[in-house]
Amino acid sequence: MIIFRIQVWLLPGPTKILSSFWESRQLIWSHTGPTLLETFSGLAAGAISGFVLAVLMDFSPPVKKLLYPLLLISQTVPFITLAPLLVIWLGFGILAKIILIAIVCFFPVAVNMKEGLDSTDKNLVKLVKSLGGGSWKIFKIVKLPFSLPYFFSGLRISAAYALLTAVISEWIGSERGLGILLIRSSKSFQTDRVFAVIIFISVLSLILVRLIDVLGRNLIPWHYRHLDNEKNR
Repeated sequence: MIIFRIQVWLLPGPTKILSSFWESRQLIWSHTGPTLLETFSGLAAGAISGFVLAVLMDFSPPVKKLLYPLLLISQTVPFITLAPLLVIWLGFGILAKIILIAIVCFFPVAVNMKEGLDSTDKNLVKLVKSLGGGSWKIFKIVKLPFSLPYFFSGLRISAAYALLTAVISEWIGSERGLGILLIRSSKSFQTDRVFAVIIFISVLSLILVRLIDVLGRNLIPWHYRHLDNEKNR
């Protein structure tokens, strides 16, 4: 009972957290810009790389046979162990953080996009072939539209990881960012600010995932209309 009371006393209440957020809003916002820059840059790099690799594996079975096992093996390495190496190789600048975020975001996009390309309706592929369509025509007309929902599914997963990876990468070495603000607040025993920043990071992650959903609804509206119809049944 005594231990429980001490823990409750140490943890700030909701009103104190909100008050800390309001008082530190300018400081938090000043650290938000660098973190968001790293997040969006790394997410874009990872998404593009994953998309390109999935398409490359689809066009070339030997490349798929060679790279796909390596792609799976790469996920057995904890990404947090890569951060110090990237800092040693590239320094404490933004490039090391973007590369780390891209590595984390790369796998969900590549695997989901590959799954979408592999799951394309074979009858449609045969139909386009019978009409004289080549590999590029089949990809453009059949495989790409069919695989885009898978791509956005992987992109949503990557978006959920991107901001968290950016914050963790800033722990390794950074002058500005929400990650370094968390470290400084923790070391100065400002527990209420720590919780305020954590909640703020969670809200930003939810907003980022929601933005991916909005983008998907605008680029592949037929898929989301189908999902809405399924829900309404």
